[in-house]
Amino acid sequence: MPRRAAPPVPTYRAQLARPVSAPPDGDGWVHEIKYDGYRIGAALEGGHATLWSRRDKDWTREFPEVAAGVRALPARSALLDGEVAALLPDGRTSFQALQNARVPGPPLPRGAGLGRGFAAGARPALAYFVFDLLFLDGEDLAARPLLERKAALERLLGAGRGIVRYAPHVVGGGPRVYREAVRLKLEGIVSKRGDAPYRPGRNATWLKVKSFLRQELVIGGFTEPEGAARDGIGALLVGFHEGRALRFAGKVGTGFTNAVARSLRARLERLVQAESPFTPRPTGWLGRNARWVRPELVCEVAFSEWTQDGKVRQSSFQGLREDKRAEEVVREWPASA
Repeated sequence: MPRRAAPPVPTYRAQLARPVSAPPDGDGWVHEIKYDGYRIGAALEGGHATLWSRRDKDWTREFPEVAAGVRALPARSALLDGEVAALLPDGRTSFQALQNARVPGPPLPRGAGLGRGFAAGARPALAYFVFDLLFLDGEDLAARPLLERKAALERLLGAGRGIVRYAPHVVGGGPRVYREAVRLKLEGIVSKRGDAPYRPGRNATWLKVKSFLRQELVIGGFTEPEGAARDGIGALLVGFHEGRALRFAGKVGTGFTNAVARSLRARLERLVQAESPFTPRPTGWLGRNARWVRPELVCEVAFSEWTQDGKVRQSSFQGLREDKRAEEVVREWPASA
């Protein structure tokens, strides 16, 4: 009889966590660190590794060292889910460190060396923190309970500290785990039902609690820098979607390096338009002096609080989110767990 062909690795479709105001308690939940990077699915098949973003984009050229680490795994085929992040000297992850080491811009052509816009000599130390295993050597694992999938993942990856790393978890004690994450100045935690299958999309079996306020916002304009500099930006004007309307959520004027500000300005210049994309149009000085752009770019912003009129306060630019669509960006309203 002819040998049966092995089942192909399935398409990566990410499960997403719902934002909540406090972590769930009870031993039915497991809790992981919320890593601060790019969500990536890694497919291993036929000796080749392909990295996929949430938006179904091939990012293998973006992170060649991660792809090499996946190829080296002791498996014939696999589908991993995790987060690629830049490592700080103290072991924490930083999306801003990753962004500050790259020049914002469109993807470079395939074969362009370091990948999408990273500056030579400034590449940060990367790690791929893998928290789920959806397929292994011809077997689909997505319908199995999370704790079974993670046990198989730990056997596959082991306890090594290479570029592809197992993302550990804590069973139960969500409030205690969250307090420790805050103390260590981590981004937050993700809480998952230990008995649940993997379900693509956003649902209640995965919950996230952030240590401080952060979210993606759409760039709809910018102001000129103060003084003689004309190749940077003063502040970004950002917003979120409410139905079909883009609501103005304030301005972001800190968090840029000079190089990032110049590169971001060059990219925004290509999107300049005459009319404000915000509904309603900002009033006062901003309404008269801002330069408006097509609302296509998404940035991540850290801030202290939302004001009563829906503006971010004490905001800081963290980087562009190449993996998010502008039309998907809405205001996050954390619910009760």
